[in-house]
Amino acid sequence: MNIADIRRDYLRGGLRRTALEADPLKQFEKWFADAGDGRSCWRRVGIALFKLWRALLGRPPADANAMVLATVNRNGVPSTRTVLLKGLDQRGFIFYTNHDSRKGRDLLENPNAALTFYWPDWERQVCVRGRAERIPRDEAEAYFKTRPRGSQLAAWASNQCDVVADRAVLDAAWDAVAAKFPGAVALPPNWGGYVLNPEQIEFWQGRPNRLHDRFQFRKQADNSWKLDRLAP
Repeated sequence: MNIADIRRDYLRGGLRRTALEADPLKQFEKWFADAGDGRSCWRRVGIALFKLWRALLGRPPADANAMVLATVNRNGVPSTRTVLLKGLDQRGFIFYTNHDSRKGRDLLENPNAALTFYWPDWERQVCVRGRAERIPRDEAEAYFKTRPRGSQLAAWASNQCDVVADRAVLDAAWDAVAAKFPGAVALPPNWGGYVLNPEQIEFWQGRPNRLHDRFQFRKQADNSWKLDRLAP
């Protein structure tokens, strides 16, 4: 297979300036609702058929709240990974992780970060850039209590990003934590959430012939948003 020959055209629609919300967070909410469900009956039917086709090929649909998080450490070395969006409010985009993980250490050294959402069913992408900060511990604890018990135990059992000898080490650590917390599982001291406060949000809609629609919101000094169309 020649990787250079892998291509497709984007035919699902376009994006006009007049269709955009004045607040990019509200615009994101609209697109996120589309990615998770779809607002039009015919679009839902089309997406359902597309997902059925993917399932028949053994390709499960992607999580709508999956996002690529990019961080940079103090030496300027970048890292990326896929994490899950767990909240969106006036502060920005919220996710949770181990503070001692690579991303946690990067954000401690350099709070500048970026997010990318890609929804292939809709031929859409959203790119976000801003600064991340930890959310209050009581807020993290409230979310932690909603997680499945297995996920709560894993937060204790895994020293994220540490080298481990084999799978047995992880299983033994999980069993030990399960025995330690036969009932409610406490929030680990090194686990919590971050909110990325956006300074720039770009909405990308695929179009035929690679003449895609791109609109960029940039936050101004007075917290208003400046909107520009970008060349594809």
